[in-house]
Amino acid sequence: MKKVLSVGQCNPDHNSIKNYFETNFDCKITRIDSTEDALSELRKNSYDLVLVNRKLDIDYTDGTVLVVEMQKDSKMKQIPIMLISNYPEYQKEAIVLGAVPGIGKLEYGTDFAFQKVSKYLPPKTIKVSMSL
Repeated sequence: MKKVLSVGQCNPDHNSIKNYFETNFDCKITRIDSTEDALSELRKNSYDLVLVNRKLDIDYTDGTVLVVEMQKDSKMKQIPIMLISNYPEYQKEAIVLGAVPGIGKLEYGTDFAFQKVSKYLPPKTIKVSMSL
């Protein structure tokens, strides 16, 4: 099972992310509120993907701060980080800073989002049992 760190989401958004990711992908979501806590967590534990909100709910820090800080560390730089934002201009900015293409909150459940995320997390397989 893959490990995903979700940074800066408000309660409703965190619940949506957790539901979408854990239902569709073989992963476990860990929630962190701030950039500093995320960096500390990433130094202590390994993660397969980081999701960061465009504006962190706790203090409205720009999520790209985490992208930049992760790129400064040789270990963290290897971890894909996605910006969670519906705005293409902020997605482009995050990519220029070192993020992988992210998704917006309005895209959960779409093929577009599924394809982006499945590059980093294995999709759950549907088990069908048939009795004869």
